Amino acid sequence: MKFSKGKSVGLFILSLILIVALGFVSAVGVGKTNTGSAKNIILGLDLKGGVSVTYQIKDDNFTREQLNDTVYKLELRVANFSTESEVYTEGDDKITVDIPGTYDAQTVLNELGKPGSLMFVTTADSDFEGDDTYPLYVTPDGSRYKVWVSGDDIADASGRSRTSNETNAVEYVVALSMTAEGTTKFADATRTNLGSPISILYDDVIISSPTVNAVITDGEAIIEGQRSMEEANNLASTIRIGSLSLQLEEISSKVVSAKLGNDAIRTSLVAGLIGLIIVMIFMICVYRVPGIVASIALVLYTILELLVLNGFDLTLTLPGIAGIILSIGMAVDANVIIYARIKEELATGKSTESSIKIGFKKATSAIVDGNVTTFIAAMVLMWLGSGPVQGFAVTLAIGIVLSMFTAMVISRFLVYCFYGMGFKDKKFYGIQKERKTIDFLKNKAIWFAISIVLVIGGFVVMFINSNNGDGAFNHSIEFQGGTATTVEFSEDYSVDDFNNNIKPAIAKLIGSNDIQGQKETNSKRFVIKTRFLEDNERESFKELLINDFGAVLQEGETDFEESNISSSVSEQMRKDAVIAVVVATVCMLIYIWLRFKNLRFASSAVIALMHDVLIVIGFYAVSRTTVGTTFIACMLTIVGYSINATIVIFDRIRENIASMGDKKQINLKEVVNGSITQTLTRSIYTSFTTFVTVAALFVLGVASVREFALPIMVGIIAGGYSSVFITGALWYVMSKGKYTKTTKQTQAEAKQDNSKKDSKKKK
Repeated sequence: MKFSKGKSVGLFILSLILIVALGFVSAVGVGKTNTGSAKNIILGLDLKGGVSVTYQIKDDNFTREQLNDTVYKLELRVANFSTESEVYTEGDDKITVDIPGTYDAQTVLNELGKPGSLMFVTTADSDFEGDDTYPLYVTPDGSRYKVWVSGDDIADASGRSRTSNETNAVEYVVALSMTAEGTTKFADATRTNLGSPISILYDDVIISSPTVNAVITDGEAIIEGQRSMEEANNLASTIRIGSLSLQLEEISSKVVSAKLGNDAIRTSLVAGLIGLIIVMIFMICVYRVPGIVASIALVLYTILELLVLNGFDLTLTLPGIAGIILSIGMAVDANVIIYARIKEELATGKSTESSIKIGFKKATSAIVDGNVTTFIAAMVLMWLGSGPVQGFAVTLAIGIVLSMFTAMVISRFLVYCFYGMGFKDKKFYGIQKERKTIDFLKNKAIWFAISIVLVIGGFVVMFINSNNGDGAFNHSIEFQGGTATTVEFSEDYSVDDFNNNIKPAIAKLIGSNDIQGQKETNSKRFVIKTRFLEDNERESFKELLINDFGAVLQEGETDFEESNISSSVSEQMRKDAVIAVVVATVCMLIYIWLRFKNLRFASSAVIALMHDVLIVIGFYAVSRTTVGTTFIACMLTIVGYSINATIVIFDRIRENIASMGDKKQINLKEVVNGSITQTLTRSIYTSFTTFVTVAALFVLGVASVREFALPIMVGIIAGGYSSVFITGALWYVMSKGKYTKTTKQTQAEAKQDNSKKDSKKKK
């Protein structure tokens, strides 16, 4: 890639105009609806609020298993609206669903309240009794049907579009695939009713009655008549999830405000801007012209991230904003790897053009391997996870793709533009000073001991906390449930008023900052969620709100309306998260094994990953930082960050071994020490830029943001420590036996060769 000076100037100006235009779209939008504007991004319950629907369970006698199953299926259904929705029980016989965004409450009721029962039926005669294979079903209006295929016989359902053979118009349908048993039943149904209609009964309503024109033996069926792709997808999703275990009746629906006020958004955005500016200044000072390029690429990365969030209708929560800000710091990583390589090549005496070309080429494998490994994890989490895990995975995958695009394509293009404009002197790029190899392996036993002590120490603290009755962790309301109290104030407090004045007073009273307050729109009522309160605490809580903040009781009432609520992160969602993380880790291990052709690389990387995660988990236990939904996002972030740092060092070890002509003469200790030393700059710089962006959040953010940022900062330190002192040393310990054996064999072979040469000389 080589441009003339005039062409370089033109392309650079054109690039800046394009970036400014995209920035304008992201900030202001286009047209009357401001399409593309960041203001149109769907905000979560914590930032904007949404619809809250409470259901009464109609069944008189139900089991805990049925209740949990119903909650879980509702969680899957609300994921169609947003992965950041919350479902939890209220009292003994109510289920509440909170969905972020400006959805119409009636639309939510229509979609969520459906039992989701689907059957292929024909009208049953009055004397038909039914059997185990083909039962009798009677609808509430008394209609009698013979059930040929039920929802349990359907393996999959998906929304699709097709072109009509008659009108060429686009039709929206739901494609069904039967199970093995369902395929047999459906074949029997179509064979028996050939030439007659079979009706599709959905939620006790006939939605279609197609005539059977042929015997269908492949277990495939189509539901026609959907008005849009969205409607087809919603119906397919409800069918896939299956019928609810319990009958629900909607008893209230309301629009609620954000859990956090405008202050949370404002301070987070300010923190992000400060962090971005610090990172840009740092990159320019360290890498000069490439630093300017990296800064432009980072701005573009941020703009594209906002546009994609908008385009895909993803829900953005406060942890999501923090995650984007964190990803800005992590996006620097690819640029650091590239520009460090360029400086290394310049140090060998190569020309600037050659150094740029080779620098990008040599950095490619580390960048691709690190990002592909994390991308695999994101895909697995997206596939197996649910709720916040799935939402995080989507955001992570988008961030990875955009990060690679801006670093490998945009940065490369801009660097060549600057070179073509006349920035050809080596001084514009910097030359890597000669570095003396540091013997990191010398004290490997000490580094291992420090890590073991920290990890075991975390488990010891968890054990002590549990024995003291405090619980291993300080679980939040989302994880352990609590009490929801509905309070009406005489004054019209805003959410910011609540967070800045009322919440701190409650926190001081009950000794916990884990408090949520949501305002019912167009009223003076707040729903205040706290941990479970003791009787004496409840009385003090009531007096505080009445005496200090003007709360009022309804006529004839002596207490506020309150109820116990369950955790909004169900047991099934937690199991899904654990399974997803385990499978993702195994997939990463397999990829590293195949890519590096060495199981020791893979096992070392996974051990280092577990090291970083366990240290952060231990920090949660020691500091008693609240374990809530942000805990899941934090752990997943650490996994992605840790594996990236490890891959960079392993890539350099692999490269250095490959560059040696005689593999049998490798001094493994020198290779590992040299590789860590060569990547030390990258490790320090990436840790610094990421730490700075998160530190800005911690300093300027609201309490809930600080609780997310602090463990991330610990994770960054742990990841930087493990990448320098643990990963290479682990691989060395696992590999030195193999290479030592090979070296001995080589020495023996050399002796034999020398003996043969001596014999020939004597002859």
